[in-house]
Amino acid sequence: MNPVLRAFILFALVALALVLTGINQSWTLALTILNMSLISAVLALGVNIQWGYAGLFNVGVMGFTAIGGLAVVLISADPVPEAWRAGGFGALLGLALGAASILAAIAVWRRMPAGRARVLTLIVTLIVGYAITRYVFAPAREAISSVNPATEGYLGGAGLPVILSWPVGALFAGGLAWVIGKISLGLRADYLAIATLGISEIVIAVLKFEGWMSRGVNNVAGLPRAVPRPVQMQDYGFVQSMSASSGIDVVEMASIVEKLGYAVLFSVVLIALIVLSELALNSPWGRMMRAIRDNEVAARAMGKDVKARHLMVFVLGSGVCGIAGAMMVTLDGQLTPGTYEPLRFTFLIWVMVIVGGSGNNWGSVLGGFVIWFLWVQAEPLGRAAMNLLTLGMAEDNALRVHLLDQAAHTRLIMMGAALLLMLRFAPRGLIPER
Repeated sequence: MNPVLRAFILFALVALALVLTGINQSWTLALTILNMSLISAVLALGVNIQWGYAGLFNVGVMGFTAIGGLAVVLISADPVPEAWRAGGFGALLGLALGAASILAAIAVWRRMPAGRARVLTLIVTLIVGYAITRYVFAPAREAISSVNPATEGYLGGAGLPVILSWPVGALFAGGLAWVIGKISLGLRADYLAIATLGISEIVIAVLKFEGWMSRGVNNVAGLPRAVPRPVQMQDYGFVQSMSASSGIDVVEMASIVEKLGYAVLFSVVLIALIVLSELALNSPWGRMMRAIRDNEVAARAMGKDVKARHLMVFVLGSGVCGIAGAMMVTLDGQLTPGTYEPLRFTFLIWVMVIVGGSGNNWGSVLGGFVIWFLWVQAEPLGRAAMNLLTLGMAEDNALRVHLLDQAAHTRLIMMGAALLLMLRFAPRGLIPER
């Protein structure tokens, strides 16, 4: 079958599944799935840029997504004047001193000749720098956290439009990727995987326990929204008119319009990223990246700086993941560090890339839609399957009760089955690399 026709049919089937969800369940649910599918597609696209273009194995997607979400807080949340007066300057000074300590350690390592004196000087520099940083930073952090801890207890953000946080999220994630890449790229591939996994867990730990920055486990709620809330939209004339003409309750119609607004914004971002990704992939740069991926030794022999190219693509892919993280927090209207788990934000994204088709941008996007749809619908489908299997059993039958109780875990079985089936029958994905 023609690849273009194949892709068109597959995307049409996804659209049909969403329409049927809206008809048979609710349009609110269908649009919720659509919005999260769009975000998941952006995440899958970011991972595909790293793995499909360059063969870089990033298992720290969760961390890059989370730091992109943090950008929403730092950019769009209103500042907390009391917290700034209590310890804002001290916190910033502490961070500056910490950065200065790291730079001083780097300078010692680069400028001093190798030997015991360099090692001792480096250790002393780091210990003294840490002590000074902690002396300044710790009291400031405690002072900030003590300001209205039930509702605030953090510095807040810059109070800027929330959409500005999306490119900032890309910068945050890309900056983190640059640091990881400078350390790990050029070594064996498993070192990169270990580094990304470790940094990802560190990022989540910082978000959970550095309350002065993100309120930690207390979460940051009530963030500005890119689209007006449904409560506000209920008073809009066009919403009331749409409600009257369609027969849908005005409350539900307002929710539908809100989700459609987000769908438009997310679609614009996704389309822009796909266009740029396709242009890059089909350019001389893209052909060079695939050549490096397929044979690094030959690429080095031809004079290509493999490490620099790997660093470039690693930063680009992580930046895309950061955009997706910022979009997700914008959609939720809150940052909840405790919800970032590897299963959802790393494993599931890799399943999307594998199922869709590694190395193909459209395949990754399709995988994002397909897998997220199955992830959401797995529980009701599993419950329906269990009801069918236990059709002749009594209501209080122990086996029937057990199977129905386990329906919630059907999504894990479905993801595993989907991955195994694809690896067995279509290892190159639904839309393979051309």
